[in-house]
Amino acid sequence: MSEALELRAYTFIDSLQPQLASFIATVARGFLPLEDQAALFVEISPGLHINVLTDLVVKRTAAIPGMQIVERAYGLLEVHHQDQGQIREAGRIIFENLGLKEEDRLKPLITSTQMITGVENYHTHLINTMRHGQFLLKNETLLVVECHPAAYAAIAANEAEKVAPINLLEMISFGAFGRLYLGGPEDNIREASAAIEKTLAGLDGRPNAGKSLVY
Repeated sequence: MSEALELRAYTFIDSLQPQLASFIATVARGFLPLEDQAALFVEISPGLHINVLTDLVVKRTAAIPGMQIVERAYGLLEVHHQDQGQIREAGRIIFENLGLKEEDRLKPLITSTQMITGVENYHTHLINTMRHGQFLLKNETLLVVECHPAAYAAIAANEAEKVAPINLLEMISFGAFGRLYLGGPEDNIREASAAIEKTLAGLDGRPNAGKSLVY
């Protein structure tokens, strides 16, 4: 495949957690996922080629497309299915078309982490006006994680929800950077933050030259 095509992110999710599945269903314009389904998020650059990948996947597998976002710089595809085998086959087809392997993706990098405890009520209102998920309430803890590439925000949200009873407020999984907003009791948020760091650190890939900031 053309050397100009870059595999920015590739992340397989074994079982969509309830809040993440519902969040995707809230913001996606495709065919909506259900909890416990397997999912795949793929991000490439330039973005237009994502149309080709979507065409191949839906013609040759039973994978269901939930999100296709086509920007000039980046393209994102999310597919899901109850059968993990269908999702893994979708990944194989994508790699075949790109002439790449999983390890050719960029290694995820957390570029910024902010944890704010005892959030004041006016602040919660500002957050709640921009979220598509749950609400942030007074005196809860807010966690904001920014990652690169953007698509890794999805697996970060999923793994956080697996380990702790947190509220998924917002997730942005496309564009230059991904962002994840979580709310809840401080202990739960700290547990979720640790799970996010462990999950993203455990994914291999090409070196990512970005910089991390922790507040």
